[in-house]
Amino acid sequence: MNDINSTRSISAIVYLAVIGPCVFILQPGFVQGLVAYLGMTEEQAGLIASYEMFGIAATTVLMSLLASRLNWRGVLRACLALCVVGNLASIGQHDFATLGVLRFLTGLGSGGLVSLTFTMMGLTARPDRNFGYIVVWVLTYGAFGLLAMPWAFATIGMSGVLVFFALFCATGFLFVGPLPASSNSTAAAAAQASSFPISTRLSALAGVLVYNTAVGVVWAYLFLVGLEAGMGEQEVANALTFSQFLGIAGAFLPVVLELRYGRAAPLAVGVLGGAASIYLLLGEVGATGYWLAVGGFNLLWNLCVPYLLAMMAAFDARGRLVVHGVSMQFVGYAVGPFIAASLLGVGGYDLVNGVSVALFLLSAVLLAPGLLVQRRG
Repeated sequence: MNDINSTRSISAIVYLAVIGPCVFILQPGFVQGLVAYLGMTEEQAGLIASYEMFGIAATTVLMSLLASRLNWRGVLRACLALCVVGNLASIGQHDFATLGVLRFLTGLGSGGLVSLTFTMMGLTARPDRNFGYIVVWVLTYGAFGLLAMPWAFATIGMSGVLVFFALFCATGFLFVGPLPASSNSTAAAAAQASSFPISTRLSALAGVLVYNTAVGVVWAYLFLVGLEAGMGEQEVANALTFSQFLGIAGAFLPVVLELRYGRAAPLAVGVLGGAASIYLLLGEVGATGYWLAVGGFNLLWNLCVPYLLAMMAAFDARGRLVVHGVSMQFVGYAVGPFIAASLLGVGGYDLVNGVSVALFLLSAVLLAPGLLVQRRG
């Protein structure tokens, strides 16, 4: 049995947690590449992104039901293999339907990695800090990845980018060994479930779903929104890279602060501030407004993620509810691009961004009861 709180285990969890969403975190650049280099329409590219996210969401939902019965190390290896094969099989595909199926299958592997790594981190002794580590490293990868995307597409094309994703996933096999085989390997497994009301837990899960749907609605098209504002490809990539570095700062705050100010105050700032940031993208958008909007959005989104996941972990020390929370997170990420692609032809980017703002506000209402109950507790 491996100690889940050891530095070796936490480092392995973080590395695999970066591999899991390695395409999703670069989704704005990937979507732009589908349009510019594979000749897809904006709606088709958004749907391709949505199909991959539905794959991720499907596995996270399945893991929420079966994780306690499975050998975690075996599942991680199977998911890594699926990611490698899915990315390699996507090379050279120009057919929309075929590529959609392949990206969905790749998403199935990614979802298993995300679900199990986040579940493991929820069982550690200091989840607020440790979830912050995951987000910091995911965003560090994302910042440099988005900066390099225009150069990568111009130099090695879509095929080369997919080869990189496959090789990156293959390195994950080296990090499975230090991890526990199941929740029975952890000290937290013996803890009793918390006695929070079921209505409070359901409201919190709904809040996580709605919040991440709001993120998914806006995230897939952020690159194209910048182009719509009259910015060049590299300028948009620079703005998104800058926002990723702000996101790193946002994710690092829970590492430093942990529970010094509780969870309610940081989440209130993060959710409402995220709505205000996307509001800046409504109407005529200039370069300055775009930089402010994507910077504020990424800073506050990644401030929220560690606290949201730690809040779900605090509801049940056996780790079951955090698994459901992760599944809701990625269902939201999957539904968001689908909603955005459906709305784009109706009202353009203003309607897409307006719906995102409304969903952020609704999530604040749904999250409030759980945060208040935990604060009193």
